[in-house]
Amino acid sequence: MRLYLCRAPWVGHGGAVMNGEFSITLLGTGCPVASTERFGPASLIRAGARQFLVDVGSGVTQRLIGADTNGAGIDALFVTHIHSDHLVDLYQLIITSWHQSRDRAHVVYGPPGIAKFVEDCMDMWRAERELRIAFERRSSVRAFDIEVVEFSDETPLIDEADIKVTPVLVDHRPVEPAFGFVFEADGRKLVLSGDTRYCGNLIDAAKGAELLVHEVFVHRPGPVAGTRTEEGAKGVASYHTLSSEVGRVAHEADVRCLALTHIVPPDADRQGLIDDARRDYLGPVVVGEDLMRFDLVTGTVTQGNTTFALA
Repeated sequence: MRLYLCRAPWVGHGGAVMNGEFSITLLGTGCPVASTERFGPASLIRAGARQFLVDVGSGVTQRLIGADTNGAGIDALFVTHIHSDHLVDLYQLIITSWHQSRDRAHVVYGPPGIAKFVEDCMDMWRAERELRIAFERRSSVRAFDIEVVEFSDETPLIDEADIKVTPVLVDHRPVEPAFGFVFEADGRKLVLSGDTRYCGNLIDAAKGAELLVHEVFVHRPGPVAGTRTEEGAKGVASYHTLSSEVGRVAHEADVRCLALTHIVPPDADRQGLIDDARRDYLGPVVVGEDLMRFDLVTGTVTQGNTTFALA
């Protein structure tokens, strides 16, 4: 395993040219609370011939297969912040991509600290990995090479004729820094919030976007159960965007469509989420589901065998 800490923006292999596709598939719309319906946070962005992954929550490798791809085909991973629910399946992605015949290094973009996280993760599994390599005798181990780019500001990470990817500083304190991402391709803009409380900087970055994919937290005053405390519940709610606030974000950013993800709790009432958002935002509101695909070129959403137009 070789780990490279890179300082310059990565350029996609082969100089791929846009073929007209610009889409996002919500691989996991859940949160730290385990759910069979909503896997951990992860999204797949397809821009032309390239595929980008944002976060690697629990179950991401299975959901990639459900989206008709796999870890071998991912061109870069973007990490929003260092929280377990967004990173827990990093090694699963790496080892599975090797089994899927990946023959090139992984590229990982993330905030300060991500290089050490990746290194520690690879070191933890070193003995097991070396045993596999020696026994299976595959022709390539390049899938275990990882090029890491740490970033701490909003300088574009990829800036090419056909695709631009820019981090956006969001407010998830005490986790600092935390980022969302803006993807721009084919004259269209897609924005992912990452984890954040109501954030003016994100609103500015999302102005006029075709699609804003935003986290949402349902917080209702009332008794708490188990080891939770009322103080703790308020604390968790304080660094997320409440369902009563997310519509305001979409309205102030003047986006064409709002999609909700990182849904807390994962069994939140879908109609209630829409009702909350529409108090401030009158555009299309979609409660995200795992493997739901948004096509920014055609303006359609696909879930299973169902496809509908956003306007």
